[in-house]
Amino acid sequence: MKKTIKSISLLLVCSAFTFFSCQKMDHPSLASNYPKDANQPGGPLKFYAAFDGTSSNVLLNAVDSIRASFPATNPMTVIDGISGKAIQGDGTNYITYASPNDFGSTASSFTISFWEKRDGIPNGNASFVFTIPSSNGKWGSYGFSMFLLFDWGSWTPATDATVKFYMVDDVAGNDNWLTWEGGNKVPGIQDNQWHHLAFVYDATASTLTLYVDGVANSNVPSWGGHGGIGIDASKIQGLNVGGNKNIHDMGWGMNWDAGLDQFRMYATALSATEVKALFDGKK
Repeated sequence: MKKTIKSISLLLVCSAFTFFSCQKMDHPSLASNYPKDANQPGGPLKFYAAFDGTSSNVLLNAVDSIRASFPATNPMTVIDGISGKAIQGDGTNYITYASPNDFGSTASSFTISFWEKRDGIPNGNASFVFTIPSSNGKWGSYGFSMFLLFDWGSWTPATDATVKFYMVDDVAGNDNWLTWEGGNKVPGIQDNQWHHLAFVYDATASTLTLYVDGVANSNVPSWGGHGGIGIDASKIQGLNVGGNKNIHDMGWGMNWDAGLDQFRMYATALSATEVKALFDGKK
């Protein structure tokens, strides 16, 4: 009897070892050295990639800390960031995630926050910070729910930036560009130093406020009483950080060619105090 029990116990231990060994092959090992955020799934912070991991595994270093979502690709170069490590774009590559988690299905107001370090005007084409590609067909055979770019051109000083934010409302069937260009360029953020940018869309006011290093820019573009964004989450085709997978179809633009750190997506409009806290904390 004792021999039978011992055999069964040994079989159960071996089966458990085999099961958990197989489970570990599904994703890169979740070591303790990837960044974590206090926000829990279901909170306002929907996506957060700090690019601050110290692992030799490039996918682990770009993991989304909210849902432990690993990118499909991470060809970016690792550099020193505003806090720990960051990524450096080369104008060709970008990081691909399966989705921005539940940002698309929960955001009415939103905040996109990150640190950037670029040296001068993009060379010969607009440079995409991020895109949420979509099958909504707003651009012919392809589309977007949202993207952000730094535009190119010739002006002085070259440290000033032309910045353009594009959004689509799938429910209402319209789209809009909210921009900082011409006499409203963003001063001093292309000076090869780290700068914190936060784009805060307030659905009540239908405005997009840009905070630079914790201070609101005086130009606050409006979507004319539009209200909340109406993203059709079922049409989202991933999240591209540091680029845009549709560049070849568009025939213009390039992927991000500068430093990028601490990329965050909130399904709420952060207050000025909350944005300042991100800047002060180098988050």
